[in-house]
Amino acid sequence: MHGVSTTGDEPRPRRVSPPVPPGGSPLRVDPTTLRRAPGPAGPPGSAALPIVDETSAGGVVVRPAADGEHGPQAAVIVRRNRAGRLEWCLPKGHLEGAETPPEAAVREVEEETGIAGQVRTTLGIIDYWFSGETRRVHKVVHHYLLAMTGGYLTVENDPDQEAEDAHWVPVATLSERLSYPNEQRLAVVARQLLAQTPGLALPTAAS
Repeated sequence: MHGVSTTGDEPRPRRVSPPVPPGGSPLRVDPTTLRRAPGPAGPPGSAALPIVDETSAGGVVVRPAADGEHGPQAAVIVRRNRAGRLEWCLPKGHLEGAETPPEAAVREVEEETGIAGQVRTTLGIIDYWFSGETRRVHKVVHHYLLAMTGGYLTVENDPDQEAEDAHWVPVATLSERLSYPNEQRLAVVARQLLAQTPGLALPTAAS
């Protein structure tokens, strides 16, 4: 597994204020400002269900354009939802043990796409609610922009075997390819950040 070192010798993720995505307010990027909302109404009886918090992390891992490509490329996965329909998604997953969100993002990206990356900045936080038969879940997903440091595209190392395939997609069209609106908004933020600061597509050397 590949994690982000927390020693003082490693570069810290750069904090960049994300632009406002189209049609909405800025995505929240500071976990300390995240406040629990009451969430949408669930099925009958859901108000009495215990509430469980879940935290995941992932993001957009990018590399510079190769010959013949236009602009930086992002690694995405293809998986099937419960209805059997193919979905294009950003790699992400649950935190394990004492992992921080950046550490989990690096590990999950590498497990699901085969691409090792370095966190360069925060993209945003998505949080939502859903209800099951025995509990209501408040899900918080931290997303980062990562620069590729090694590896090659493969889904063979995904321990959950959820990803069926992985592809490089131009960052310029990433929002059009992704299946979920919230991830589409994150892709817009990533595209705007890379347009403002192209160097974010490259890892930084340890000081």
